[in-house]
Amino acid sequence: MISSIVFVPQFGWVLLAALGGAGLVLLALAAWRGLPGTFWRALSLAALLGALANPQLQQETRQPYPDVAVIVVDETTSASLGDRAEQTARAAAALENLIAALPDGIELDITRLSDQGNDGTRLETALAEALGRHDPRRVAGAFAISDGRLHDAGALQTLPAPLHLLQTGREADWDRRVFVENAPAYGIVGESVEIMLRIEDSGAAPGTPAVPVFATINGGEVIRLNDQPVNASTPLSLILRRAGENILEIWTPAATGELTEANNRVIVPVTGVRDRLRVLLVSGEPYAGERTWRNLLKADPAVDLVHFTILRSPEKQDGVPYTELSLIAFPTQELFMEKVDDFDLIIFDRFRRQGVLPDPYLQNIARYVQNGGALLVADAEGYAGPDSLYRTPLREVLPAAPTGQVFEQPFQPEITELGQRHPVTRGLDGWQGLVENDAGPSWGRWFQQVDVIPQTGYTVMTGSSGAPLLQLARAGAGRVALLASDQVWLWARGYEGGGPQAELLRRLSHWLMQEPELEEDVLRGSANGPNVTVTRSLLEGTPGPVTITAPDGSTAEITLSEVAPGAFQGSFTADQSGIYRLSEGDLVAIVATGPAAPREFEEPVATSALLAEHINASGGGVFRLEDGMPDIIRVNEGRLAAGRGWAGLVRRNAYAVTNLRQSPLAEPWVWLLLAASFALLAWRREGR
Repeated sequence: MISSIVFVPQFGWVLLAALGGAGLVLLALAAWRGLPGTFWRALSLAALLGALANPQLQQETRQPYPDVAVIVVDETTSASLGDRAEQTARAAAALENLIAALPDGIELDITRLSDQGNDGTRLETALAEALGRHDPRRVAGAFAISDGRLHDAGALQTLPAPLHLLQTGREADWDRRVFVENAPAYGIVGESVEIMLRIEDSGAAPGTPAVPVFATINGGEVIRLNDQPVNASTPLSLILRRAGENILEIWTPAATGELTEANNRVIVPVTGVRDRLRVLLVSGEPYAGERTWRNLLKADPAVDLVHFTILRSPEKQDGVPYTELSLIAFPTQELFMEKVDDFDLIIFDRFRRQGVLPDPYLQNIARYVQNGGALLVADAEGYAGPDSLYRTPLREVLPAAPTGQVFEQPFQPEITELGQRHPVTRGLDGWQGLVENDAGPSWGRWFQQVDVIPQTGYTVMTGSSGAPLLQLARAGAGRVALLASDQVWLWARGYEGGGPQAELLRRLSHWLMQEPELEEDVLRGSANGPNVTVTRSLLEGTPGPVTITAPDGSTAEITLSEVAPGAFQGSFTADQSGIYRLSEGDLVAIVATGPAAPREFEEPVATSALLAEHINASGGGVFRLEDGMPDIIRVNEGRLAAGRGWAGLVRRNAYAVTNLRQSPLAEPWVWLLLAASFALLAWRREGR
């Protein structure tokens, strides 16, 4: 039981102070006049004020509460590097034993901190939450058993007691990391992209001046780059070879003694775009469809169109001099011999061999295709005749031979069974025109088609009497498409409702230019957070299981399901950050999930700097575990809480009052008797 004196005034303290002030003024006046009873008057005033202040004897029954020590044990990924996990386990057990051995008993609150996705170490958050569970008056101290690395600075605002860091790791630790300071989101296909790379050593590094650097693009051939300086920013240039997403992987080999090689690798996604699509349109005699081709190609601002058209065939005799047909001579040789490789796509539209383009020019175009170029031929009657392109050096790359027959009856283009599986024509039959017939809405009709015999490739569309209408083929490293009709312009004009002419030609040109999304035999992966979707396209059969190789080298298999003709899909959840390699048969694809190096590995060298502000403000200390465990002692409030080899827990002496009694220190009549007695003595003294 604790006793104390408290005051319960009869009036407010303000009124009581005013009365006391007035009394003091009168006493001062009496003393100034030299009245001999001033002392007794003062005692009488004190007795009156004491009666008005109403002093009480207060007796409390208190229940003491034990002090609390908060301990946060860092078990995140960075805390497992080297022998840190062992250091952490030993320190946590030793700290519990040392605190349990203290004589006055301390309650422990232990939080074990683990990774939460790629959020890094939320050490300050864990400390704030643990401290928030307790009355601040009971907290004797907080301990963090950690390497000191955290990623939530600012989450801990105030500390009611000293914070001590038991730091794992070793003074000789060092690490090397690779990171990108600046990288473009987009790059021009065929041109180099510049990436600002930095290789940085931290900790007790050996002082290596430069290290080798390697790179791959889309998991392809490993590129050995020049040695790059350490602790300096250097630009790297890599050339994108395809449009769409490109995954650049850059790394430096692991060095002996570094903490981890997980941060020696970076992943840079760059979307490849074509700066300007250069198209060469070679037209024969003028006809209605020529304007359609020009409108289609000129409507796209990303297309640079060069249109070579024959205004008059050489055998035509109309008496008009050639000098009046053009202002300047057309640079035919420069275009078809010197500049042909600059084009992304060459289109022969209703073109016939008329002596305008000699065989060496056409032979050069065939070479262009075999070296990776793209060629589209659209013709009907001209392709069947004696001056057909098939009877030129282009024959070696063309996918079908004309029979000489031309169909001239109405027909509706149809997609073949194989065409239903090919990305160029897959789903085109879902396009609805405006013509109603017994089968419902359908495409508009065409009226002319050349009969051809496929030589290479595959037929994706048929026309009159089931004859091949659209033939796709590969020629060397390039691609060729043959449209055995010159009436696709009827769809563009909306005849009988038209058809998917724009979408068909867009897909066709993209396939010819080898855009990845139009590949017919390809394996792809795409990531949305940790969810990875695997897509497989093929023209025949079904794919086998896809083998997934995780960043740590472990493997798993998934089976794909058909979601559309020729399109198969599956998914899995990535439990690691980095590059996953997908393989099915001879096909290989890669997909990046999260950063190549998790946040935990960005800067793994142990440090106390990130917690220094809180430790210094609270009076705590930093203790490296490689030097041994500190002693744990109790200290009084306001005293030093850390020293060489020891950490203090503050005695808080928190309690709760379970019973409270108050009684007057003296009855009111006693105070009045005292006041009257002192006044009488003052009168007697002054009256002698």
